[in-house]
Amino acid sequence: MRSRRHSRAKEAPELDITAFLNLMVVLVPFLLVSAVFSRVTILELNMPSGAGGATDDPGVTLEVVVRKDVLELSDGDKVIARFPNLNQGEAASDTAAAEGEVEIPLDEFGLPIVLPTEEVYDLAKLREYLLRIKESYPDKTDSTLLMEPEVAYEHLVGVMDVVRSAEVMPTPEEGGEPDPDAKPEVMELFPDISLGDAP
Repeated sequence: MRSRRHSRAKEAPELDITAFLNLMVVLVPFLLVSAVFSRVTILELNMPSGAGGATDDPGVTLEVVVRKDVLELSDGDKVIARFPNLNQGEAASDTAAAEGEVEIPLDEFGLPIVLPTEEVYDLAKLREYLLRIKESYPDKTDSTLLMEPEVAYEHLVGVMDVVRSAEVMPTPEEGGEPDPDAKPEVMELFPDISLGDAP
């Protein structure tokens, strides 16, 4: 009798984990399929301040005004450079379309088609002027981007990318020849961008 009682006391109860394993077999693939793998990048922007506080300003104000028909570069008082819209003919047709004469092209979702920023604004010339300003004022990092309400968001982002940085070829040493295998380097221009409405 003692041996029977002793064997029953030593025997451990079995855990039935079949239901739990079934749940895991279904749950793991579901979570893997529904997971969103995305990279979030945050760009810090500053709003223009009305107060004239002391700043580390090297003495120049840089404003890029994004209008529907022109891109302007200003020093705060006057326009330094003006780059007209590359699609002046299309801009005129857009005006006619607003009056009901021509239909605006729409995509498959019924939204108006927005052209790439490079096809609307002359970003190459804007980049040239910004590089010249950066050479004159190497310590300046702030800029103001002013835009009209009609400007598409995609164009705002495209112009902002040009104002923040530029790809430049490395300069060869004095008397040296340029390296044919050299790759362009990213040069920081004016990354501290403030946003505002165009006057």
